[in-house]
Amino acid sequence: MKENTLAMMKNSFKIFIVAVGTFVTIGSLSSCYHSKRNPGYEYAPNMYRALAPNPDQPTASFKDGKAAQNPVDGTIPMGWNKFHYENSLAGYEAASKELVNPFANDTAALTEGKNLYTNFCTQCHGMQGKGDGAIVLAGKFPPPPAYATGTSSRGGAMKDLTDGKIFHTITYGVNLMGSHAAQLSPAERWKIVLYVHELQKLQ
Repeated sequence: MKENTLAMMKNSFKIFIVAVGTFVTIGSLSSCYHSKRNPGYEYAPNMYRALAPNPDQPTASFKDGKAAQNPVDGTIPMGWNKFHYENSLAGYEAASKELVNPFANDTAALTEGKNLYTNFCTQCHGMQGKGDGAIVLAGKFPPPPAYATGTSSRGGAMKDLTDGKIFHTITYGVNLMGSHAAQLSPAERWKIVLYVHELQKLQ
């Protein structure tokens, strides 16, 4: 009795497999066949006929007929942090008075700051912040002032630069140094500030 039951189950399973295979085969063939009257089934038609307006083409969706619209006034990109100090000497001095590094000078933050400084700053400032980076030694740019012994172009000794002044300079750049705001997040800039303070101590 058990043998008959097992045999019936095996036969039923075989029939099921054959039926599924036949259905899949017929479905595949029918979807491949197409003509003017029978275009067949489309897989993900939105991949080649987008529902959204093409930004380069005119559209009736907006009054001016343009698909690509300017952002609403005051819009900021996702993940972007506005720096509330203007790119001026007044903004530089205000940042000096008001900004304090949010990161503690611990081993992890300082190590990351050193790595970031090595990757983004040493080409000009040098490994020890003495203004003897590779492109300076190659004669392509004049040396920036040394962190420990130099004088800032905006007044005062480089060794006395505060958290806010260094952060402001990395954010906006100064003289031949360009802004690094696009390359470094605020957190990364602050960690570089930590490491620059260490370089200010070197003689």
